[in-house]
Amino acid sequence: MLSHERVWAAIDALAARYSLSASGLAKRAGLDSTAFNKSKRQSADGRPRWPSTESLAKIIEATQSSLDEFFSLVEGKPSATGRPLPRQMSTVPLLGFAQAGAGGFFDDAGFPAGQGWDLIELPATAADGSYALQVQGDSMLPLYRHGDTLVVQPNAPIRKGDRVVVKTISGEVMAKVLERRTSAVVELISLNPDHPHRRLNAGDVEWLARIVWASQ
Repeated sequence: MLSHERVWAAIDALAARYSLSASGLAKRAGLDSTAFNKSKRQSADGRPRWPSTESLAKIIEATQSSLDEFFSLVEGKPSATGRPLPRQMSTVPLLGFAQAGAGGFFDDAGFPAGQGWDLIELPATAADGSYALQVQGDSMLPLYRHGDTLVVQPNAPIRKGDRVVVKTISGEVMAKVLERRTSAVVELISLNPDHPHRRLNAGDVEWLARIVWASQ
């Protein structure tokens, strides 16, 4: 039965099938990130609000699935086609380290801000808010070379020994290994032995985010 509850459940199931949140699915389809929020599924007076046929068509296209697959989810069944799901790709914003150091590209938490970014496609699903930085110069040799791409996830948990990207309030952006982080200081180990380790006052760090993937 094509009920309001089952249609929304199918959207949630489609998002989960492709390792996305409902918000991530909406963004991948070019919709407002809040389009599928639970608060949007009912009107202010409590009446059920249905997703538009346009939004359904966009999420089917964005996930490279099919109408049959979507309706199988509405019915709570396995894929009607019986074929395996296609390998999923992720598209994330891309910029260079020099841009990352300039103002206006990030919010205070280290997430990309604004629009008009160049985009790069990854051979794996990226978490919401992830973005890519392109290595410039030789300061990260021998681990990362000029032209390599680092995928950064600002909301990923960070522990000692993780490779991270750090931006200071002065606009300096660097990729290092986290040695120690306290309420007072952030200590970083350089990837390149020719470059010094860094010890920063915590108040001088604008944001710090973990590197979750690199193309080499």
